[in-house]
Amino acid sequence: MDYKSSLIQDGNPMENLEKQLICPICLEMFTKPVVILPCQHNLCRKCANDIFQAANPYWTGRGSSVSMSGGRFRCPTCRHEVIMDRHGVYGLQRNLLVENIIDIYKQECSSRPLQKGSHPMCKEHEDEKINIYCLTCEVPTCSMCKVFGVHKACEVAPLQSVFQGQKIELNNCISMLVAGNDRVQTIITQLEDSCRVTKENSHQVKEELSQKFDTLYAILDEKKSELLQRITQEQEEKLSFIEALIQQYQEQLDKSTKLVETAIQSLDEPGGATFLLTAKQLIKSIVEASKGCQLGKTEQGFENMDFFTLNLEHIADALRAIDFGTGKGGGGTTCLFACLIPGNQHPSH
Repeated sequence: MDYKSSLIQDGNPMENLEKQLICPICLEMFTKPVVILPCQHNLCRKCANDIFQAANPYWTGRGSSVSMSGGRFRCPTCRHEVIMDRHGVYGLQRNLLVENIIDIYKQECSSRPLQKGSHPMCKEHEDEKINIYCLTCEVPTCSMCKVFGVHKACEVAPLQSVFQGQKIELNNCISMLVAGNDRVQTIITQLEDSCRVTKENSHQVKEELSQKFDTLYAILDEKKSELLQRITQEQEEKLSFIEALIQQYQEQLDKSTKLVETAIQSLDEPGGATFLLTAKQLIKSIVEASKGCQLGKTEQGFENMDFFTLNLEHIADALRAIDFGTGKGGGGTTCLFACLIPGNQHPSH
């Protein structure tokens, strides 16, 4: 680093020197120790370690028992690739010259008197610096204002003492505000946790509610199937009986029809002898057939299926009454389930 040429080019050497002592990473004055890269650019060792760790995330670090060949990163100023040995940034050479210059610069800055342009000046007395503090009016002012000006009758104090006091007070206020922010952040974290737990609890009770209603649906479907089966069984028994009767009557009808046809044929017989040979037996068969029509019949209302009617009004009312917190044991739901359990509800005959 050519500090001499840089200082000569600028009219304010101290200001330009400060620019030369700025780290390109943190943009602050170099913090010791300062390391010099092979490309002759300088970095705070902490900043160099930060970019080295970012470029080599799996590097084990200083003091590790694992022997490594090191890593690499690029200079942030010129992009020159810097290759490290197993010591990492701790293997880079310290720039003692820059560190000494920083010490000298800080000593010079602390001992230099404030220039006129860098110190606030009194508005009433333009050539006077503000160097005292009016305790009465609570404003900084100059000595001329105290001796001859508007603050002549006021109580004043050295600027430095008031400066230190108010600086301490401001620091206390900052600490108080930071503590308040910490409390607010704690509350925010607690509220966020509360949101998370609320969502988890809501999800859990929704799952439980869905399972209970799924159980209710299953019970209803099972009961529905059972009752429909009983109706189907009754239907099949009645239809079977009716179909058997139809078969019997059909057979009787067929037999009677044949007798009628035979009788008509006999009436057409011209010969008396031939007719008389079969007429008596035919008349007897017709009389017996007429007497034998006493077959089974269905009773009045045999087709009626009204005895399978269900009264579900109380169950419907129980369904509508389902709600949260209906009792420690969920009495309304328990009663409803009891009504729907097979065997507890029968059709009304």
